[in-house]
Amino acid sequence: MKLRRVVVTGLGAVSPIGNDIPTLWENAKAGVSGAGPITHFDASLFKTHFACEIKNFDATAYLDKKEVRKVGLHSHYGIAAAVEAMNDCAVDLEKVNLDRFGVIFGEGVGGLTSFEEEFGTFVLNKDNGPRFTPFLITKMITDMTAGMLSIRYGLKGPNYVTTSACASSSNAIIDAFDQIRLGRADIMLAGGAEAAVCYVGVGGFNSMHALSTRNDDAQGASRPFSKSRDGFVIGEGGACLVLEEYEHAVARGAKIYAEIAGTGLSADAYHMTAPLPNGEGAAKVMQYAIEEAGLKPEDIDYINTHGTSTYAGDIAEVSAIKTVFGEHAYKLNISSTKSMTGHLLGGAGALEAVLTVLSVKNDIVPPTINHADGDEDEKIDYNLNFTFNKAQERVVNAAISNTFGFGGHNTSIAFKKI
Repeated sequence: MKLRRVVVTGLGAVSPIGNDIPTLWENAKAGVSGAGPITHFDASLFKTHFACEIKNFDATAYLDKKEVRKVGLHSHYGIAAAVEAMNDCAVDLEKVNLDRFGVIFGEGVGGLTSFEEEFGTFVLNKDNGPRFTPFLITKMITDMTAGMLSIRYGLKGPNYVTTSACASSSNAIIDAFDQIRLGRADIMLAGGAEAAVCYVGVGGFNSMHALSTRNDDAQGASRPFSKSRDGFVIGEGGACLVLEEYEHAVARGAKIYAEIAGTGLSADAYHMTAPLPNGEGAAKVMQYAIEEAGLKPEDIDYINTHGTSTYAGDIAEVSAIKTVFGEHAYKLNISSTKSMTGHLLGGAGALEAVLTVLSVKNDIVPPTINHADGDEDEKIDYNLNFTFNKAQERVVNAAISNTFGFGGHNTSIAFKKI
C-alpha cells in the first residue's frame, strides 16, 4: 500500500501570547511572556499565584450564547482555534467530500473548570437538594470539542478525542496524519485545548511541587534549561491545524505551510510523572520520526523541545537530543516556546506544532526566554544552541516538535518544507 503525503493547509490558535496566528507568531518571535497574576480565581492561598492565562477572549465571537453555555471553557478555546484554522485553509465545504473530512482533538483534563464550578455550587447548596446544570456533562467531557466542530461544519469523517496527558494533542495530530495517509480521510482538523487554570489545576500541581513558585517574577518564571528553574508555568488555550492529503490540497489550490514528514510514538514504562533519566523514550520517538520521514539526523535544523522548565525533564531531553544527533546536535537550533506560552498540558503539542510549522515556513527559530549568563546547570551542555532570549533567522528545511506526558507517553512530529 502506498502511503499518501500529508500537508498543513490551515492554522489557528488561542494562546497566552495571542488569540490569533499573526499575534501569536509576532509575540513568539519577540520573546514575549504570557505569564501574569492569576485572574480566574483567588490564588492567594496557593504556593503559585501566577499562570499564562488567555487575555481578552470573547467566546461569543465564535459561538452563540446558547452554545457558550453548553460547552466548557476548554471547548471555547478549541473551537475558536479551529474556526481560525478553517478560515485560514479557505476550503469550500460544498466542494469536498464531508464523509472524508474529520476531527481529532487532544485534551488532557477537559472540563476541569466546569466540574469545579458545578461541584462547588452543589456543596454550597446541598441542603436544598442536588441541582446541576443539564449541560454539566457536555461541558466536562473531553470529546465535546471534536463533536461540536463536526456538527458546526457537517464533518462526517473520523471524529474522536485523544488523551495522553501533556502529549494528548500531539497524539491527535499523529492520528489525523495516519487517517489521511492510510486513505481513510482527505482532510482533518487536528489540535488540542485545555483550561486548567483553576483551584484544582493549580492546587493539584502545587501539591506535586511541579509548578514554579517565582511569584515575584511571573514573566521570568518559565526558564527551561536554566539552573534556577523551579517548575513549569501552567497555561491555557487551544490550537488547531488543518491536515490535508497533498494532491487534494494542490487540486483546490490550497496554501501549504509545510508537510508532516514523519512521527514517533513510545512509552517510557518507567514512572508516573518522571521521564527516564537517560532520555531513552524521548530519543526513540525522535529517531522514529526521522526514519519515517526518510530523513537523516543531520537534515533536522530545529527542535521545538518539550522543555517544561523542570529539572528532570530538561536534563533527560537534552540527553536524548545528544544521543540521536551526535555531532549534529551542536549545529541545529533548540528552543522551548513554553518559556513564553507556559505549559498548555493537553493543548501543548498542538500549539507547539503550530509554532514549529511557522518556523519551517518563515525560517525563523523562536527563542527560549529567561536565560541569564551564569545560570548554567552543570548537567546541561551549553555548547548546544538553545536559542536563548532572542529569535534566530536560519533556513529551517526540517524541524521536530517533541511532546511528553505523565504516564511516560512520548511523541515527536517531523515537519519539512514543501
